[in-house]
Amino acid sequence: MKKLFAIASLLAITSTASANTCPDTLKHMKRKLNSQEVVNLCDEYAGKAVLFVNTASKCGFTPQFEGLEALYSNYKDDGLVVLGFPSNDFAQEYSDESKTAEVCELTYGVNFPMFEPISVRGENADPLYAKLAEETGKSPKWNFNKYLMDKNGKVVAHYGSRTKPDDEDFLSDVNAALSVEGSSD
Repeated sequence: MKKLFAIASLLAITSTASANTCPDTLKHMKRKLNSQEVVNLCDEYAGKAVLFVNTASKCGFTPQFEGLEALYSNYKDDGLVVLGFPSNDFAQEYSDESKTAEVCELTYGVNFPMFEPISVRGENADPLYAKLAEETGKSPKWNFNKYLMDKNGKVVAHYGSRTKPDDEDFLSDVNAALSVEGSSD
């Protein structure tokens, strides 16, 4: 009985400690695109540098999926994750998630995590995007808006749609976000 109590106490302390190390930005549960699987963003991505991107399948910036996938492939082993959030806030996303998933996976070969469609701006903004806007003072003005969070959970930068995933200054910021001290990676 004492062993069981000790194990339960240790689990409670560990759970509380990890909850305390999770940045507010990641304290959300999100459903994967075209799936019933729900992801706890804290459990999956705390301690990683995260690039949040609001996406759309029928936008002039949609080809950025290729660059985002290349960025993810090149930096995932260093601790970067790209998280895509389809949004129809600008009337350029399918209402059928399976069509959105098809564009991402078949057309652009996206392997980075994509999540359920959400609203990313205004009064109906998803709490995650409301938090990102609060942290940076900027909400998305269009599709393929990007927010970069460092490994310590600090949202360090915001980029508009025209910033491409291979932009030199952007890549410099990604490298800085990956190299912060005190990360829990």
